[in-house]
This record gives sequence, structure tokens and C-alpha cells, in this order.
Amino acid sequence: MSANGTRSMTHEREVRAFNGWGMLFFNLAVLAAGIVSLILTVDAAAGDELSPGTAVLRAFASVLVAAVAGLLLAGHFTLQPNEARVLILFGSYKGTVRRSGFHWANPFYSRNRGRSPSPSTSTGETQMKAAFARMPGSGGHSHQVLSSKLSLRAHNFNSDKLKVNDKRGNPVEIAAVVVWRVDDTAQAAFDVDNYESYVQVQSESAIRSIASLYAYDHGEEEEMTLRSGGDEVSRALENELGARLAKAGVVVDEARITHLAYAPEIAPAMLRRQQAEAIIAARRAIVLGAVSMVDMALRDLDEKNVVKLDDERKAAMVSNLMVVLCGTSETSPVINTGTLYT
Repeated sequence: MSANGTRSMTHEREVRAFNGWGMLFFNLAVLAAGIVSLILTVDAAAGDELSPGTAVLRAFASVLVAAVAGLLLAGHFTLQPNEARVLILFGSYKGTVRRSGFHWANPFYSRNRGRSPSPSTSTGETQMKAAFARMPGSGGHSHQVLSSKLSLRAHNFNSDKLKVNDKRGNPVEIAAVVVWRVDDTAQAAFDVDNYESYVQVQSESAIRSIASLYAYDHGEEEEMTLRSGGDEVSRALENELGARLAKAGVVVDEARITHLAYAPEIAPAMLRRQQAEAIIAARRAIVLGAVSMVDMALRDLDEKNVVKLDDERKAAMVSNLMVVLCGTSETSPVINTGTLYT
């Protein structure tokens, strides 16, 4: 905490550890020297070559050297590509090793960074597990030990299907996939309790927030919707996630909606609405085409002097053509064997 009461952010400091192979040979040599010295001391004391006091001192020094060498061997660790380790000495952050390979560091550096509730699929489940862990005799099995090693690889988070209300208040189901990775290991390790659980909870919260800003469909003129938004909605979700996850030292590489549908309780009604709108749009196109064809037919008959029709006959012809062109089933022609006016 800073002087004004606000929480200070932790920032990563990259450090380099000692070469593990060189330190391994050195530690093994010291261990061997201690063991050999102890054997020679015991042999000399048995042959009365050393006084009892000197033998005890030399034996103690030999055991101490061997013990120190054994302790130093505990400082070896390995890092795979895209893996890092935060160095914590008695609760103090000393830096981060990012270089892959075989390394050696102070053996008193902590191997873990505390305990945290196990990640779960929902906040409610986490709370239930935490409550169970506090019950007598539970053994705290809902908590996990957090390793000092952090993966820097890209991770995929597939959210569950979330039921939210869109901009117009319609309940919809939405799910998304988020591609993320750790960028600042110090923030991920120390500024949040469990960065993986943090990513999960904040991602679901961001998805709910974005879904409430857009209508599912049938937006106003030039209005962005969840269905038509595509890349625009994905970018908005990515920006929202980036702002939320920056506190945990996490960056978002990609965020896309993978599932989008009306909630089951209104899906049938919305399906009928979509079908009705599709039928209306198709009818509109058919009528526009029929009117154009009738106009073309009348104009060609008049320009080519095929037949002269008065207004009443033109109206009858237009009516007949519109029925034929706009009908949903095939029509049966009726042949007029009389004159045009009978």
C-alpha cells in the first residue's frame, strides 16, 4: 500500500541465474571433498595420528562442508521455453528468470508463492469450495499450492454459455473464446490471488458487459448488432478484456464470440418473427419485380402497336399478370375464344 492508501502495482524485474551445470560440478566437488575429508579424519583418528579435539573439529568441519554442499544442490532448477520463475526470498520479490535451461539460484528462494482456492467454472463454486475448506475436518482440499513457475505460453479460455440480456432486454445465450498469455510475471504472481481464476472470472464479466451494449439483431439503421458486428464486436470484447486483465499482467491476443443464440424461452417466438420478416422481404421483392414486368409488357405492347387497350382492359390485364406473377402456386390459363370485348 502507498502512503495515500492506494495499492501499488508490482513490476517485473528480469534477472539471470547462475549456469546450472557449472554450479552442479562445483557443488558435487564440494560434497565429495567433505565426504573424503570426513573419511580421512576418521581414519587418522583411528590411527592415533590426531588428537581427540582436533579430530572432532575436523570431523565437524567435514560434515558442515558436506551439508552446505547438499543444501546448495537444492538450488538447481530447470525452465522450459516460454516458462519463467519468480524468485521470492523470505516473502520479498527479487526478480524473474525467463531464460530457458538448467539454472542455479539461492536455495532459500521459495518454491511456491502461497495457496489459493482452486480454479472453478463459476464464482459461486469457488465460494462453496472456500466455505467447505473452512469447515472443521475438511482438510482444506479446495486450496492449491501456487508454484513459483509461471507459463508464458498462449492459453485458450472457452467460456460457458452465458445467459444475458442484450441492449433491447432480450435474453440471449452467448459464449466466447479468449486467447491470452502472461506478459508481466510479477503482476500475475503478486497483484492477484490466482491469475488463471482471475482471467476466467473477468472474461465472463467482460462478455456479459459487451453483450448488454448491442442488440442481438434487428438494430436500427446502421446500428451494430451482435450478429452483424463480427470483427467490430470482437475488437470491442478484446479491448474490454485488455483493460480488465492488465491488472494481472495478462495480455489478450484474440477474443471471439463462438456461440450466439436467443434464450430457449423466446427462441420460438423470435424464429417466427424472423420467418415472417423473411416472407415479407421475399414478397416485397416479388411485387417489385412483377410491377416492373407488367410495366414493361404494357409499354412494349403500346410501342409496337400490337394491340390498343383502353384503361379498363389495361386494368384487367394488369390484374391478371399480377396474379400470375405474384401467386404462390402455378395458375391454369383460360383461353378466350370470343372477341376481346366479349
